[in-house]
Formats: sequence, C-alpha cells, structure tokens
Amino acid sequence: MQFELRPIDRHFARFLQRQAAVASPWLELAAGLVSNVTGDGHICLDLAEIAGRAIVVDGKEQVFPPLAELRQCLERSGVAGAPGEYAPLVLDNSSRLYLYRYWAYEQQLADIISRKASFGEAPLDEQLLKKGLARVFPGQRGEDTDWQKVAAVAALRKKFCVISGGPGTGKTSTVVKILALLIEQAQGKPLRIALAAPTGKAAARLKESISAMKMKLDCSEDVRQLIPDRVVTIHSLLGAIRGSIHFRHNASHHLPFDVVIIDEASMVALPLMAKLAQALADDARLILLGDRDQLASVEAGAVLGDICGNGREALFSRKFSDLTGRVANEVVPAVDPEVLPALADSLVVLKRNYRFGAESGIGILGRAVRDGEGDLALRLCREQENGEVVWNDLPDAPMLKRALAETVASGYQSCRATDLPDEALSRLNEFRVLCALRQGPFGVAGMNSLIEEVLTERGLIDPRSRWYIGRPLMITVNDHNLKLYNGDVGIILPDPEAVGRVRAWFTTPEGTVRGISPLRLPAHETAWCMTVHKSQGSEFARVLLLIPPHDTEILSRELLYTGITRARESVSIWGDPHVFAAAVARRIQRASGLEDALWESA
Repeated sequence: MQFELRPIDRHFARFLQRQAAVASPWLELAAGLVSNVTGDGHICLDLAEIAGRAIVVDGKEQVFPPLAELRQCLERSGVAGAPGEYAPLVLDNSSRLYLYRYWAYEQQLADIISRKASFGEAPLDEQLLKKGLARVFPGQRGEDTDWQKVAAVAALRKKFCVISGGPGTGKTSTVVKILALLIEQAQGKPLRIALAAPTGKAAARLKESISAMKMKLDCSEDVRQLIPDRVVTIHSLLGAIRGSIHFRHNASHHLPFDVVIIDEASMVALPLMAKLAQALADDARLILLGDRDQLASVEAGAVLGDICGNGREALFSRKFSDLTGRVANEVVPAVDPEVLPALADSLVVLKRNYRFGAESGIGILGRAVRDGEGDLALRLCREQENGEVVWNDLPDAPMLKRALAETVASGYQSCRATDLPDEALSRLNEFRVLCALRQGPFGVAGMNSLIEEVLTERGLIDPRSRWYIGRPLMITVNDHNLKLYNGDVGIILPDPEAVGRVRAWFTTPEGTVRGISPLRLPAHETAWCMTVHKSQGSEFARVLLLIPPHDTEILSRELLYTGITRARESVSIWGDPHVFAAAVARRIQRASGLEDALWESA
C-alpha cells in the first residue's frame, strides 16, 4: 500500500499536530493520509487497513502500531472526536477516520434517506393504480417478473426510491410512466415535479427522451400535459451561488417540489447528494435513476453504489410483495420483517435489456465485464465476428498514429461535413475515442494531439488557430452565470451573424443550441478524445476504447463496463490482453460508512 501526499495533505497534518493536546507522529501521519484519500475519492480512511502494517508514504516505509494503540493515540489527541462531536477529525466505532466535513455529509445523507425510506406508506388509490399500471405497462404477463412495473409500485408507495439498471433497461421510460401514475393519483391536485441531472448533456438527453416517450404514453391528454419535460442540472435546481460551495436551496430554504427525480445518479458525489437531500421538503419524494455498476463519481464517494448496497439483492417486505400482487399482478420475493433494513422496498434493479438483446455482442460483453468474468470477456472480444465488438492488440506508442489513422478519420469525417451547430453536435456523438488515462501517449492529452494531426493531414481541420472550426471542447469547471458545467461538450463553428468569427456551440437542457463567444468560456479542453469518467451520461453510436499497455490501479471492471456500454452500435477495444484481464478482476472500492448506515440491519 503506497501513498503520495500532496502539499495540502502535509500542511493539514502539521496544522493538526500543532493544535493537538497530545501530539504524536501517528496523529500527523493519519491526518495526512485521511486528507489524501479524500482526494482519491474515498470518504474516510479505514484504520483497520493500515494498523499494524507497513505502508509506503512518499517513498518511505512506515509501520503503523496495532489498531487499539492507533485509536488510543487519536482519541487522546484532542483533535479527533467521536461521531456527533465537533472536531477536525471524526473516529467512528468501526475505526473509520473522517474529515469532519465528510462525516457530516455522510451522516446527513444517511439520516435523510433512512427517514424518507421509513416515512410510511404514501396513500394510494389501489384500484386507480391497478388500472393505470395495466394501461401504461400493457405487456402480456410472462414467467419473469416485470421489474419496471415493480419499480413503479415502489416509487408510488415510498418517499425514496432507487431505480437501477444498465443502458437500455428502460429507466427513463419507467420514470415517465411513474410520473403519469403519480399525476393520476393526485386526482387534480397540483403536483410540483422537478427533473434534474448532474451535467447539461445528461439533462438534454433526459429531456429528449421524456419528450418523445410521453407522446406515446397511454394516458389522458390532461395527464400528458402535466408531465414535465424541463430538465435542469442539479446545480441549477439548487440555485448555485457564484464563488460559493453553498446553494440558495438548503436545509433552511427547501425546494418547492413534491417530487424530485435525479437521472445519472452514479455521477453525483457525496457533497452534492447530501446538499440535494437537505434541500428537500420533509414530505417530498426523491427518485434516483442510475446504473449501480458504472464508475463512481469523479469526486468523493460512490453514493449510488453505497445506496444500492454495492451489488446486494434488493429486499422486499411481505406487505410490499402483497401490494405488487394486488395492483400489478407481479410476484416479488419477500423476506422476514425482522431482517429488513431501512431501504427495503426502496431499491429496484431493472434486468431486461431492450437496447442490447440476448444476442447483442455489446450486451454480452458488458455483462461479462460487470460480473468479473475476465476470460469470457476476453474471448468475446476476440471471437466475435459480427463487427459489434472488435479487439485490436495495442501497438507501441510510435506506431499508434499509423494504426489508428483510418479509424479516427472515418469516425470524425461526418462531423466535419457540416457547419450547422445542431447537426454537427449530433454527428459528434456518432463516434468517440475514450481513454482510461489523462496523460501520456495512451491518455487523453496524447490522443487529442494525435487525432488533431490525423485530421489535419486529411484536410478535415486547420488547427493553426486555437479556435479552429470543428474543434470539439469540454468544459472542466462549472460556470453558473453562463450555465455551463463540468462535462458539457460543445464545438467551435462559424458565427452565422458575423462573417469571419466563430462561436462555441452547446446543446441546452431544453434541447436547443446556443452559441457563446470562445473568449467567455470557462476552463475547457479539446474533446476529440475523453476519459471514460467524463463519458458518463453520454451515448455514442461507435466507441474506440483505448486501454494503456501497463496495468494501473485506475483500470477496473467498472471503468471497462462504463466505456463499453457507452456504445450503441459497435465498440472497438485496443489493448493488451493481460492488462484487460487484470482490469476486469479489479473492483473499485471506496472507503465509506454510508452502506453500513443504510443496510446495517440487513
């Protein structure tokens, strides 16, 4: 186990050492490590993982004392308190060490979710619901459980619900039907509904899907008109305050909504999810949509994974099972009441895939990677002959450009065949190169340069100007004034109202396009290629997934699964077989106490 402390980690550790009533080298080292791991996405430092072991910190081996001695050292320091005490560090009974801020976020979120999940049954008109379910889920009753229908029952019965499923399992269509059923249950009373997603592009996709799906829904025109299709980013929903980590809507000023639905919840980090939860009214309904098997958020936490129990089977009470039988004619397995956690009846996992059928190469490969079946996944990559999945052995760095040139040029040619912003942005999603790394010849930085060289040689771009026509770019910091957020993708194209000028064009959450002067843009980067992390919430017709030649901790089955399932039609994987297999065998594990807080009674 190795750690490389950042300057901020060292400064924080030295500060606590100076403030401590009883200073010790173990306090300073533990403080530096807990600061460091939050930068790597963990919520806390698990002391049991390092106690009594030799670890390497900044190239120097350190042997920590046994756990009891290490706990005693921290408890005597005066700067590490027990849960509920106000101190810079928090040490809980499971020997998890937190920065106070992250402990507070975790505790607040766990308390609110548990309270909403245990809120009690929402009043239901069962006969009205039974008719509604039969109408909006018109499929014949089969041998397998219709989990979309079960999810609808859960969302109507509980104040908190998570609907998880891979791409193509129908999460969005299910939530449109849920909205129709909720509106029908309100029976004419106003129902205030908010729809949000972590990024502008995810919001735009959700809006497009809802707008299309509600027109096909079997419901009255009055109900259809009440189904909203306005989708905003979570930051916009909460009311971001410029230059602040706080929002206008918070625990003292709740959001004015009865129902809040969040799409792509796997991308939401712990601090933002906690602030969203605090901003909800006590009786407001929260529905999270997402894929629990995808990569966790770039920032701290793996919130959706923790909420979903990190792969646990969903648990249902006898009462809920009886309800689904009465109103949906569906059978779900029930367990004894005494073993049920707070989240019983609140989690539903969709299992049938409508995009990737039983014979889909992408679907089969994605499932093999998700389940950690490395040998099968590699065999599927190499043996498929339908072109849906293609494997290529990774060439050495000097040969990479020649090997990829034809694929890259043909992939981006259609995007450069138009200067109309809406068409160009749409065509940009036909093909994308995804990387695991940011730096190096096999990372985003190297690949963006390589792609620019290839497209320049083919006459598709002229990069002599920073703002060359056709340059795709990705926003890397939030700008609330411009309503541009980290992860939003745009393209540089001519300004139709000013000859010789260009603008950066982006898709809005409303589904339109808008142009912004490049000089006004917040921090951004070229986006011919992007990391798999940044691709979350996106979908491309064809994907080229580039795996580096050497194994690294960042490579995991979640990363490969996310990259592969960004593709609708085909995925081409370039890599080393041994590195690929090692990545499938590795799971992301972020230290956190959220799962225990929500599932401890299971």
